[in-house]
Amino acid sequence: MNLSITRVITSGTFSLDGGTWDVDNNVWVVGDESEAVIIDAAHDAAPILEAVGDRRVVAIVLTHAHNDHIGVAPELAEATDAPILLHPADEMLWEQTHPGVPHGELTDGQQIRVGGDTLEVINTPGHSPGSCVIWAPSAKVLFSGDTLFQGGPGATGRSFSSFDDIIASIRDRILVLDPETRVCTGHGDETTIGAEAGDLDEWIRRGH
Repeated sequence: MNLSITRVITSGTFSLDGGTWDVDNNVWVVGDESEAVIIDAAHDAAPILEAVGDRRVVAIVLTHAHNDHIGVAPELAEATDAPILLHPADEMLWEQTHPGVPHGELTDGQQIRVGGDTLEVINTPGHSPGSCVIWAPSAKVLFSGDTLFQGGPGATGRSFSSFDDIIASIRDRILVLDPETRVCTGHGDETTIGAEAGDLDEWIRRGH
C-alpha cells in the first residue's frame, strides 16, 4: 500500500519554562484518497484542513504535548470529528495549554489503521515523558516528532525532559529500524535512520 504523505509547515511560537521562541513546525497528513491521520496540530488549523481535503480523519495523533505541537488540536477535532490521541505521560503539558479538554490516549505498540495501512506508536521518552514516534513499516517512514532530527536528538534542557532518556529511546527504539527508513521530523528537514545512526556516540559526548 502506498501511503500519501503531505507535509504542512505552520509558524508560531513555542513557550515553556517562562521563555517563548518563534518556530516553524512540520505537520504530517498521512493516508490515502479517502482517509487520513493528522500527526501533530501546530499553530494554524486552516492549512492542515486544506491538506486533508474531503478525506475522513481517523485520528489527530500528537507526538508530544509541547504547546507548538498541540495548539489547534481541539479546533481540528471539532472540524473533523476525529479523536485527539496523546500519550498520558504528557498530560501535565497538555493541561498547561488545554486545561480540562478531554482526549484519547496513545499507548506503546498501539496500531492505527488508515487507508488500508497501519501506523505503529513507539513511546520514546526524553524530549518529554510521553513523546512518541509514529512508524509506518510498509512505507519505511518514521514520523519522529521532536525525538530525532537531522543531526541529533531533540532538546532536553527544559522541564520534564531527560538527555539520558532520549539517547536510550533513540538507540534502543529508533536506530534499530531499517537504515533506509525515511525520518519525517517535527521541525526542519527530513533525514534517514542510516544518515543519523553513526553519530550516536558524538551526541553522547556532546551531551545536552
